[in-house]
Amino acid sequence: MSSNVGLSTPRGSGTSGYVQRNLSTLKTRDNAAPYPKDVDELRLRQREPDREIIEHERKRVIEVKVFELRDKLEDEGTNEGDIDDQCDALRKKLTAEQAKNGSGNSGRGLKSHQVHELAKAKIEESEKLRKALGIRKDYEEGSHWKRQEEQKERREKGREEGVVKREERDRD
Repeated sequence: MSSNVGLSTPRGSGTSGYVQRNLSTLKTRDNAAPYPKDVDELRLRQREPDREIIEHERKRVIEVKVFELRDKLEDEGTNEGDIDDQCDALRKKLTAEQAKNGSGNSGRGLKSHQVHELAKAKIEESEKLRKALGIRKDYEEGSHWKRQEEQKERREKGREEGVVKREERDRD
């Protein structure tokens, strides 16, 4: 024991008397701001889905169905050649169906862990809404107020120039 820390004697305490520092205390972080100072960072940015992950998930769903068919046929005792032929036919059929249907997923039926599929569905939904409301692709949030401020400044400049021209006419 040192520096009057811990028990005077570990006898009868049920411990070894070894003293450790408390690792669960939270350190203060004065230097870090809790929010970004940049205005551009505050804008809403939609998460872009990873196309490779979406493609992998699409292929995985097909292969699960093919594997279920293979398992069922093996349990029935079908020979390997027929199993392979039927599995290849099912794989081609499912691939053609998915290609024909496109994404076809409106976000319904997706689980919360399917973040890339959800992000893709959200982007498609936002695009539909943007088209329905007639909003331009290059629209920037708050641009209406910026245009109003610019028009106000132009009017004020025009008034100032008008006053200067009148003063010049009065001098002549």
